[in-house]
Amino acid sequence: MPSSASATAAFDLRVEPTDVVLDEVERMLDTQLDPATLVRKRRSLGARTDRDTWVRVERRRFEKIGNQAWNGTECAALLDGVAMPRWRRGAAWRQRDAPVMWRADETDLLPGTPVGNSVLVADPLLPEAWWEALNRSLDALSVQSTSRVATPDTVTITQGGVAEAVRRFLAAGVDTEVRQWQPAHADLNWANMTGPEFSLFDWEDWGMAPQGLDAASLWGNSLAVPDLAERVRHERRHDLESRDGKLMTLFVCAKILAPDAHPEDPRLEPASRMAERVAADLQSA
Repeated sequence: MPSSASATAAFDLRVEPTDVVLDEVERMLDTQLDPATLVRKRRSLGARTDRDTWVRVERRRFEKIGNQAWNGTECAALLDGVAMPRWRRGAAWRQRDAPVMWRADETDLLPGTPVGNSVLVADPLLPEAWWEALNRSLDALSVQSTSRVATPDTVTITQGGVAEAVRRFLAAGVDTEVRQWQPAHADLNWANMTGPEFSLFDWEDWGMAPQGLDAASLWGNSLAVPDLAERVRHERRHDLESRDGKLMTLFVCAKILAPDAHPEDPRLEPASRMAERVAADLQSA
């Protein structure tokens, strides 16, 4: 396992040695991983198995787990009407020398490849059937029941956190209370959906969230392609035109317009314009 010193610093699985972790995954799930298919991300790994399934492995520190069970992908297997790869089995273990947990989830293979990176810079030209399937899945998800709470960017979403994020755009006295909480994927971006056949994966952060979180997140990740962002707003207008959807639009804009944002991020200007427009709508309501 990685040393405790490296566990306390910024940890990036794209560069850290992971052979010991992958060996443990193979032992616990009784399978062999294909190293030629290994995908390395900052906090997760993925690879195909010798039984034609996919295993995703994630590392998370204790403070990013909290009191909620760290089994989002497993719990998502109970969702009805949502297009996703079928969950098969999972395993979790504690790292011996650091306050870190590892979790591996084995699922069916995806029906296609990810649409793209999390933030797109070109229109993926998805078929109409894809948009229909997206809407069916998000609508089905929104009426499920769960005690889980969404953790976008591994941070539990709360009323206080929403209010703090959107206050930068709103005049004092404007009500920031969320009125409708419902299940959300909470990491809806173009790297977590397949095409041309729609499927939604990476469910570790899903749970209850304000209406419109998923729609606003996907819109925010589309802003570098204006026509695509407008298509997302059109398809999910029921969510985004609601009062809570407007709060979630500001919530997403606050992340895009963070102080440490890259000055050349093409999303900055459209996010700023939308934040100004939505804030005006909420203040005049």
